[in-house]
Order: sequence, then C-alpha cells, then structure tokens
Amino acid sequence: MEILRQLGDLFLQAVPTVIIVFLFYLLMRWAFFTPIQKAMAERSAKIEGARAEAAAVEAAARQDLDNYNAALRKAQGEIYLEQEDARQAVLDERAKNLKAQRSLARKEVDEAKKRIEAELAEARKEVERQTPELASAIARGILEGSNPPRGGARQ
Repeated sequence: MEILRQLGDLFLQAVPTVIIVFLFYLLMRWAFFTPIQKAMAERSAKIEGARAEAAAVEAAARQDLDNYNAALRKAQGEIYLEQEDARQAVLDERAKNLKAQRSLARKEVDEAKKRIEAELAEARKEVERQTPELASAIARGILEGSNPPRGGARQ
C-alpha cells in the first residue's frame, strides 16, 4: 500500500506540472502555432493561386503562340501564292514577248526572202540581158586572137 500512497503523492505533485505544461501548450498554440498555421495556409493559398494563374498565363501564351504561328503560316502561304502569281505573270509576259519577237523575226525573214528573190530575179534579168553582149564580146575576142594586154603584163 505504501507504493500506492507514494504513487498518489507523486501524481498529486505532478498535477501542477501537467497543468503548467497544458497551459503552456494552450499559450503556444494561441500565440505561436495558430498564427504560423494561418500564415502557412495563406502562403499555400497564394502559391496555389500563383500556380493556377501561371498555368492560365502559360496556356494563354501558348494559345497566342499557336495563333501567331497559324497566322504566320497563312501569311507565308498568301505570300507564296502572290509570288507564284507574279512569277506566272512574268512567265506569261515573257512567253508573249517571245512569241511577238518570233513573229516579228519571221516577218522580217519573209520580207528579206522576198527582197532577195526580187534581187535575184532582177540579177537574172540583168544577166540574161547582158548575156548576148558578153557572148559576142567573148566570141569576138576568140576570133580575133588573143592580144596581150599592153602595159607589160608579159615580159
């Protein structure tokens, strides 16, 4: 029994310490832990809000980038079409100019052929007109004998 009495005394002596520790716990909870937990909760809420906001901004930026790239591809496609149209127009103009130059050259060649044919016909007429005179001069020269030209061609 003595042990029980000693244990009872020990518990009675420990009650004020337990009460002081409990009061110290309540004081620490009220003065320290509750404000820190509140600050940590606010911090966590702000961090989550900032993360959500950053994710929204990133998604918006990604969407803007996708829109920009789509607009850029569209603009490049339009520019390529315009360049192709301009190139085709230049090629068409070049083909038209070549056709016109060929036609002009063909016309000039035809005119030159006609001129040459006319000159040839004129030359034939002239040769035919001069043929009897030349033939009689050659025949006269052969019949008269060949007289050496004067001026010392023979020595």
